[in-house]
Amino acid sequence: MRKEIEILREHIGSKGLRNTPQREEVLRAFLSTERHLSIDELHKIVKRKNPLVGYTTVYRTMKLLLECGLCAEIDFGDGIQRFEHKYGHEHHDHLICTKCGRFIEAAKPEIEKMQEILAKEKGFVITHHKLQLFGLCRKCRK
Repeated sequence: MRKEIEILREHIGSKGLRNTPQREEVLRAFLSTERHLSIDELHKIVKRKNPLVGYTTVYRTMKLLLECGLCAEIDFGDGIQRFEHKYGHEHHDHLICTKCGRFIEAAKPEIEKMQEILAKEKGFVITHHKLQLFGLCRKCRK
């Protein structure tokens, strides 16, 4: 977690912003779970430790974490923006059930290779991507 705190501090400094204990508290709370969290969910976690941290602080801190590459933003098609760890985590895609909302993380090197081949064929340089497949999970199909 030390490296992530240092990354956040450097990013905040580069933007001319002040580093605050509240921002680091939000980062620690986010890193303490492996779940895909909405701002509301993260705010509830942070408030349990420090009731003085406001919703706006959580929201703005997550935007900073996005900017410096510590997290990624995900939309599972339900209109709720969620965040997942990015720094130090392997890239993966998501299979999302449109009935129950369950999601499955999936990593297939073959898919990544196919994307690289396609980009090369088209003279395209991929800077980032996300693959989300929507359908019905095993449980909902029954």
